[in-house]
Amino acid sequence: MAGKRIGILALQGAFIEHEQAFNRCGARSIEVRSPAQLAEVDGLVIPGGESTAIGKLMREYGLDKAIKDRFAAGMPIWGTCAGMILLAREVADSKQFSLELMDIRVKRNAFGRQINSFEADLEIADIGKTRGIFIRAPYVEKTWGEARILATYQDKIVAVQQGNKLLSTAFHPELTEGGEMHRYFLSML
Repeated sequence: MAGKRIGILALQGAFIEHEQAFNRCGARSIEVRSPAQLAEVDGLVIPGGESTAIGKLMREYGLDKAIKDRFAAGMPIWGTCAGMILLAREVADSKQFSLELMDIRVKRNAFGRQINSFEADLEIADIGKTRGIFIRAPYVEKTWGEARILATYQDKIVAVQQGNKLLSTAFHPELTEGGEMHRYFLSML
């Protein structure tokens, strides 16, 4: 992955943890807060955090249009937790803003409130075993089109990939030491 730069949307949420995870994988990452910074990266991570706040700031800084334009030009995007919500074409029972890029319908806070956070072992298609940390996590209610299920937990869809350009996870791989999901995203570049 020499020469490839991963952008991490750094408006709110777990962006520093993603930077650290990519650094452990030997990748270069930069914090993205503007369309000019987005133009410098080969792939983008939309981290976990508060999806409403991240969406509002994305629109305020003109990043919503810039992200859609870069995606249309071929840039891969990975959304974790709140990022999954922001990538979804549909957000169940909500008027939540999203980029409407991924053929999924997501349910917000689907596993419960903060107090209901948990960890679980997962089997991810094409990757293998990993540990999932779920914090006020969403899950995918429905997929269609090219969206392919990569993992489930208790019959709930928690990881999806669409083509070679979109990846979303309901859990927080950046909070584990393994790096499997980060290396997988790097392989999509």
